[in-house]
Amino acid sequence: MKVFEEAGNKSLNYKQVAAALGITDSGVRSLMIEILEEELELGKLKAPERGKYQIAEHSIFSTTGRIEINRYGKGYVQVEGYEKDIEIPKGKTGFALFGDTVEITFNPRSRRPEAKVIKVLERGKKQFVGIIEQGKSGAFFLPSDRKIHVDFYISKNEMHGAQHGDKVLVELMDWEKIDSKPFGKVVKIFGRPGEHQAEMHAIMAEYDLPGPFSEALENYANAIEPGITEEEIAKRKDYRKIPTFTIDPFDAKDFDDALSFQKLANGNYEVGVHIADVSHYLQPGTPLEAEAFDRATSVYLVDRTIPMLPERLSNFLCSLRPLEEKLCFSAIFEMNDEADILNEWIGRTVIYSDRRFTYEEAQAIIEGGEGDFKEEILILDKLAKKLREKRFAKGSVDFAGEEVKFKLDEKGVPIGVYVKTMKDSNQLIEDFMLLANRKVAEFVGDPQHPANSAMMPKTFVYRIHDEPMPDRLEQLRSFVKQLGYKLGKTKEKGNTDIIKQLMNAVAGQPEESVIRVMTIRSMAKAEYSTQNIGHFGLAFDYYTHFTSPIRRYPDVMVHRLIHHYLNGGKPVEASEWEMRCRHSSAMEKRAAEAERASIKYKQVEYMLARKGQVFEGIISGLADWGIYVEEKESRCEGLVQMTDLVDDFYAFDPDRYVVYGTKTRKEFHMGDTVSIMVRGGDLQQRTLDYTIVGLEKPLSQRVSIKPLKKTQKGRR
Repeated sequence: MKVFEEAGNKSLNYKQVAAALGITDSGVRSLMIEILEEELELGKLKAPERGKYQIAEHSIFSTTGRIEINRYGKGYVQVEGYEKDIEIPKGKTGFALFGDTVEITFNPRSRRPEAKVIKVLERGKKQFVGIIEQGKSGAFFLPSDRKIHVDFYISKNEMHGAQHGDKVLVELMDWEKIDSKPFGKVVKIFGRPGEHQAEMHAIMAEYDLPGPFSEALENYANAIEPGITEEEIAKRKDYRKIPTFTIDPFDAKDFDDALSFQKLANGNYEVGVHIADVSHYLQPGTPLEAEAFDRATSVYLVDRTIPMLPERLSNFLCSLRPLEEKLCFSAIFEMNDEADILNEWIGRTVIYSDRRFTYEEAQAIIEGGEGDFKEEILILDKLAKKLREKRFAKGSVDFAGEEVKFKLDEKGVPIGVYVKTMKDSNQLIEDFMLLANRKVAEFVGDPQHPANSAMMPKTFVYRIHDEPMPDRLEQLRSFVKQLGYKLGKTKEKGNTDIIKQLMNAVAGQPEESVIRVMTIRSMAKAEYSTQNIGHFGLAFDYYTHFTSPIRRYPDVMVHRLIHHYLNGGKPVEASEWEMRCRHSSAMEKRAAEAERASIKYKQVEYMLARKGQVFEGIISGLADWGIYVEEKESRCEGLVQMTDLVDDFYAFDPDRYVVYGTKTRKEFHMGDTVSIMVRGGDLQQRTLDYTIVGLEKPLSQRVSIKPLKKTQKGRR
């Protein structure tokens, strides 16, 4: 039926249908002919002429997919095989909520598809975070998530101690009638809105993040011995006498990676990238392994870490702490002054970390200060810069952004904000980690690698990043054009050069952060897979995640597979590993969304405490309803409602991507610097309202502005 839907008004004979479906077997073809006749009798097909079939005008299809519902009640269902989502009119979404898997019926031939939800097959979520509002005859639950388009009714028996205004977790119980509200029950009371602990726990519940490890699991972890025995050391390459150190944030407690360095007799350098051997302690089939897989990643909220592993492993057994022997999985490289890789070795080691550096301490040495291992750090910095230069020359895109951090008081209230930037010491570690990740992936996946001459292909876990879709690049092209920039001509494959050229062009400009965000949005999301397609953003043909097994489960999988192949193991069945890749990708996405939510909450809280103050901001978005501005210090984005621009009647021109005054011709462009005042906001929705009090550096002074176009209705 999908073949006929795609054919539209064209009629097809059975041979054409068979060809479209790839059917060559005569028995299957005979069955297909029977089905065609059955669909004809049912009225789903019609026969405009003998032996030819065509989709009937009134054909109603049934299919399943995931539904998204906007705040106005209109639904959109994602159906595999369809380019566009199927639209569900308001009032036809049935008992569905955002994220549910539903069965729908629709008529693909109708000018306005008569689609509706006929059944909810699986709930995307059953528990929701929100506020209790006491009514006359009962209580109502107002979900904080704006994607949930209905309120819930909570009976007195299901309040379980919740009071008017409390922030709570509610579970959906039943939904008896479409024209009534769903019934829910309070399962957890977080506290009063605006209280730090209540809000953080609410975010954890909203994203279904795990709580503390069970007592049984903690006891299991605490019973694990370090295992650095003479017998174990004999199985590994001994690096305990080679100068080794870690470089990490000042507040880090778990140290995944260390670098070793020594000059060789031939004048070259040996650099070791040593990674905590978590897989030695995290054994398959144990409760610890099951928990690590479920969590898949550590989550970093604004005030706390939700770890993947219990503290016994993350901060002690596995952490590469100074002045302690540790078991590692290592990638060792022989390099010359140009950072060319002359030899490499990958395998299990034992190390001794001589020193723990913070990024600030290492940066001080790079900038000319004195300190331990000064010569080693300076040479490593020089080699890292060579690696970076080569990577960029091959098309790697620099998306290194800035990270917003808050200073919190003892009650969790933000009292200060600062932005972490990537300096040479950060990039030093980044470049050697990228090198290790790339070389490990090549070691297993590249058929040209000497290690792979005997047996290919091998199942492996890759970190992949697909090419941007052509339509996304065209949207980006139109966007940056309005800001005075050009995006080079796109090709079917290999568009990293044009992205890189754009990033170079905007570097240091006021609109850099805006264009960087829009460029990232135009690209596919990186994910884990056993099917390697390379990493577009880094311009690597082979790439994996090998360097952070304390906080990422895929790195543990990579360690296990390398160990398996180093021991002569045959290629493993891919399906189980692919399932674990999909789960890890989903958990990574969940963690990123929760982290953003916690940062956004603190940004809004920080700015609301400064209501009435004037700040400098950059215009980060334009729409029919207003102007989005990002405040420079906190990076908090807020909305200036179009109706708040009182000196003129303003309108949005999507063709030129500009908001303009219809009388004064005053214009607001993406990237403009403006003075803003905090007008208000909503902590529960994590939104902020600004008022523009001055246009400081209009983009119109930097690029030529085209004249306004008249539309068909005569409006500008």
